[in-house]
Amino acid sequence: MERFTHNVGDNMISYMDQGIGHCVVLIHGFCGNHNYWKYIVPHLVKKNRVLTIDLRGHGESSTPRDSYEIAEMAEDISILLNSLQIDRVTLVGHSLGGYIGLAFAEKHPEKLSGLALVHSTAFPDTEIGKVNRDRGIQKITAEGIVPFVNDLIPKLFSVKNANERKNEIDYVKSIGYKTSDYGAICALDAMKNRPDRNDVLRSLEVPVLLVAGREDQLIPLDRAFSVEKPTINHVVIEDCGHMSMLEQPDQLVDVLLHYLQTITDSKR
Repeated sequence: MERFTHNVGDNMISYMDQGIGHCVVLIHGFCGNHNYWKYIVPHLVKKNRVLTIDLRGHGESSTPRDSYEIAEMAEDISILLNSLQIDRVTLVGHSLGGYIGLAFAEKHPEKLSGLALVHSTAFPDTEIGKVNRDRGIQKITAEGIVPFVNDLIPKLFSVKNANERKNEIDYVKSIGYKTSDYGAICALDAMKNRPDRNDVLRSLEVPVLLVAGREDQLIPLDRAFSVEKPTINHVVIEDCGHMSMLEQPDQLVDVLLHYLQTITDSKR
């Protein structure tokens, strides 16, 4: 399947563009790429135009020479959408992708028809989380990306699924190995330094979807479901850790299709 590229300043962003209709942008998580969504895209493209983006420093996209913030990763998406003359989108962000979606919503709320955070949170890192980011940076600096990914990926799955889905874990590891050392280091630092964006959730007027895994070892339900209001829907994926798009793709597809239908209905 054809992949496209677009230059954003000095950086090159790689993406796939499939389908027609309302535009849905799928943003992968840390040490991921567009292939995280391999089970999801075929269902969404039946009624939507779907963009799957490789974030800077990840997948086939280039790695900047200097450090960067979450907001700059969000601006990459905004610039790409402008170049494609796409005015409004629904952003679906997994983990790091959700942090980026919130930063996008903070600066460009007028470009959003909806925002979905999948295994993500509007809270900043805890102090323990920040220490762990620094440990990750130190490990990658000393040993490279492969040992870091080997340690990280099994923790993304529920304990039960980690034992039963070795093929999916190996698949996610193979994706993670493609992340550049410096790209991973910069992303860790950007996540560590991100601000609290719960006010963004509170202020958004478009439909918001918050998805959490019942057995997520990284982001528990209380951090995923940080804001309650009529336009925000909370959904728990059962028998699932941090990777519903690979652990429970059928459940996630159903949730996303229902959510996108509500957006379509709201435009009528």
